[in-house]
Amino acid sequence: MSTSASKGIAALAVAAALCAPLSIARAADLPVRPEGPEASAYVPVQWSPWMVRLRVLGVMPDEGARLSAGGAPLAGARVDISDTVVPELDISYFFTKNIAAELILGVTRHGIKGDGSLSGARIGNTWLLPPTLTLQYHFDGFGPFKPYLGAGVNYSIFFDEQARGGFTSLRLSNSVAPALQAGFDYMLDAHWGLNLDVKKLFLDTKVKLNAGAVRGRVDLDPWIFGGGITYKF
Repeated sequence: MSTSASKGIAALAVAAALCAPLSIARAADLPVRPEGPEASAYVPVQWSPWMVRLRVLGVMPDEGARLSAGGAPLAGARVDISDTVVPELDISYFFTKNIAAELILGVTRHGIKGDGSLSGARIGNTWLLPPTLTLQYHFDGFGPFKPYLGAGVNYSIFFDEQARGGFTSLRLSNSVAPALQAGFDYMLDAHWGLNLDVKKLFLDTKVKLNAGAVRGRVDLDPWIFGGGITYKF
């Protein structure tokens, strides 16, 4: 072997020896994908703006009334509106990771009785469809705990009103009301969680009994307490 060839081989050997530690150091700096359950953390999750919840609601009116008969106020006349428990579905859309709109869908049935000077009178019952749309702010930085606050509008539709207790007719007008909301989701994983929620509606409606012989306004102003399951797409 020539002297020049020997020198070339020796130079390559020295270069390889110098580069080997650098290659090992660079390899050590690269993240190593774990195997087993931890590997899922390295799978990219596409963010989705949609969330749904299935809840059980307790609807508890905070009622009041201003009634008159033949144009004269009925002194001390009040009403008692029954509480109810119903299933409910809500759909949320996130415009950003903090700002969302929520629409709740459910139907409730309430009995109406007299109170105060009308105590003991059975007035009737009604079904109520109260879709409520709120704009929410979802706070972050609390890990799986996701609190939020919201405000919005409710449109209450009364239907299938039925008079009772000697009254010949019962009519309640549809009504628009402001709504306030607070709640939180506790996420069990990337998709499933638990939810607790409370809303306050400032709702009143016009009422007519006996074809308008008795009329006035009834405040429902319900508290709506909910709890259920969250699914984030």
